[in-house]
Amino acid sequence: MSELRISLEQVRRALSLPDFDPDPARQRMAPLTRAMRRPDLPGAPKLAGVLVLLCVDSHSERLHLVLMRRAETDGVHSGQMSFPGGRQEPGETFEQTAIREALEEIGASQVEILGALAPLYILPSDFEVHPIVGYVPYRPIWTPQPTEVAEVVEAPLELLFDEQIKGSEIAQRGELTLNIRYYLINGNKVWGATAIILSELEHRLRAVLHLNGVS
Repeated sequence: MSELRISLEQVRRALSLPDFDPDPARQRMAPLTRAMRRPDLPGAPKLAGVLVLLCVDSHSERLHLVLMRRAETDGVHSGQMSFPGGRQEPGETFEQTAIREALEEIGASQVEILGALAPLYILPSDFEVHPIVGYVPYRPIWTPQPTEVAEVVEAPLELLFDEQIKGSEIAQRGELTLNIRYYLINGNKVWGATAIILSELEHRLRAVLHLNGVS
C-alpha cells in the first residue's frame, strides 16, 4: 500500500456515503461477544464524544491518524489505546465535546470537523460514544495530559488497509473470555471500541477507493 495516498477529499466522501451500513464493517474488528447497541437496561446510557483526529505529517505530507495510550489507572480503560474523548457536558454538541476533550488530553487545537461515524455502545462503562472525525492541516506539538495520557501515537491513515497489522487473541477481561481482534499500530494493540470505530472508517474509505471490503 506504499503507493496509495489518501486525500482529504476522499475522507470527506467516505464520511458522506449515503447508503453505507456500518455494522458489517464494525463486526470485522468486534469481539465475538460484542453487542453494537445497548441491551434493554433501565435508564439511559451516558453520552460521550470522541475525536478521530487526522493531521498532516510534516515529512511525508500524508494524512496521519492520531491515537493515544491511556495512563495506567484504576479505570475500566486503563492503559488502552483510544481516541481523545470523554463525557458530554450539558449544552454541548458531540462535536464540541470531542474538540474540548482533545484539547485537554493531547493539546489538539484548530480542529476542522469533517463528519461523524455511527454511534457505538460500550457495555462495561454504559456509554454511548459518538465518534467525530476532525482534521488539523499540520502536525501539532502534542502536549499529553500526564494523569490521563501516557503517549500520543501517530500512523499513516493508509496503514488501516494493511492486513498484516490485523490479528486476534484470546483474552480474559474480568469474568469474560473474549476473542479479541486488533490492529497492531506502532507496537500497540488497538482493540475494543477503538478498533471497531477504525474498522468503520477503514471500510468507508475502501468503498470510496474501490478496494475489497464490506460496504
